[in-house]
Amino acid sequence: MTDTTAGDTAVPGALHGIRVLDLSRFIAGPLCCQLLGDMGAEVVKIERPSGEDARKHAPFHRQHSVYTMVYNRNKYGATLDTRRPEARALLEDLVRRSDIVVENYRPGTMEAMGLPYQRLQELRPGIILVSISGFGQTGPLARRALFDAVAQAMSGLMSLTGPPDGEPTLTGTYIADYIAGFHGAMGAMLALLHRDRTGEGQHVDVASLDALFASLGTRPSAYAMLGEHPRRNGSRDLLTGPANVFPTADGYVYIHAGTDPLFPRLCRAIGRQDLLEDERFASVPGRMAHIEELEEAVAAWTKSRPCDEIAYVLQEAGIPFGKVSDIPEVVDSEQIRAREMMLDVEHPVLGTLRLPGIPIKMNGSPGSVRKAPPLVGEDNDHVYGELLGRSAEEIARLKSLGVI
Repeated sequence: MTDTTAGDTAVPGALHGIRVLDLSRFIAGPLCCQLLGDMGAEVVKIERPSGEDARKHAPFHRQHSVYTMVYNRNKYGATLDTRRPEARALLEDLVRRSDIVVENYRPGTMEAMGLPYQRLQELRPGIILVSISGFGQTGPLARRALFDAVAQAMSGLMSLTGPPDGEPTLTGTYIADYIAGFHGAMGAMLALLHRDRTGEGQHVDVASLDALFASLGTRPSAYAMLGEHPRRNGSRDLLTGPANVFPTADGYVYIHAGTDPLFPRLCRAIGRQDLLEDERFASVPGRMAHIEELEEAVAAWTKSRPCDEIAYVLQEAGIPFGKVSDIPEVVDSEQIRAREMMLDVEHPVLGTLRLPGIPIKMNGSPGSVRKAPPLVGEDNDHVYGELLGRSAEEIARLKSLGVI
């Protein structure tokens, strides 16, 4: 099924005219740069001549990693062995022609490469450096490696995820990397706004652990101020009820009817007026004190009915709900299609790629997908020839030396 075919847009994106040098790999940094590229920035991605390690990650489409496709559209792909002395001049020339540099090395790596932020400023006054790392540029753990699952464990998120009587559980996606990537993109845009006002660049420091910790809602403050120790709660809402996942005749549905206005609607919709007359369920605290009994009553209604019938009843009653959908159902859903959240992106070698769309919708300067994710070194001639002005002979020499 074809939803939307990506291509050039007649309206420039909000970041048109901004160039981003992408020195990152895996998810957080590449996603940050892709978000900027979606909004019109020109992104130049640098990876080693053999390709970044993530290109070996499954799943594969025509022997190419879908993992790297999802985080690297709207980028020019160039290769460079930054460990080679001959690469230094090329890298510095790219910095001179960039507005933003994004890296997600361990802290200290840019300094070891001879490119601390002070040197970047010398090469390009007003440049913005976005550093996305596990623990940030400061603190006792700054130099320690971190992956998404480690951030989930250390931030407190994993302790809150899973059934009350089960083990701590990972979320179903790389949530720490995604949130860090979003924060990195927002930091880059804030730094651009600051530069427009003052002419000054700055160093944006984003830590995956910080970003995920800041997403835990009331839990950290409830502990710090009230001494509360939150525990895993499964899919049950922490504050109101009934609000949980309930079994149906052909799957599961999430129903949220815990507030005082919604609870009476649910009782009438499922034919349980008697619940309204039960003093135990007359208030939110009362319902939460007897939540197991209340959920059993709701489950008795849902488990004998298919999801479509439940959806009709709850929609008519104005109760928030959602079928627990699997990935095929979501990808093929009318809502995702209407919001253009799956795009057909044409690749000159790999054919049609189906990639997630752009979640930020703007009517004046919309984002667009203008370029498919690049193959390894696909745009070396453009980056080193057209952008940096190196001759064809020089490019061939650098390739023969293994520099690019």
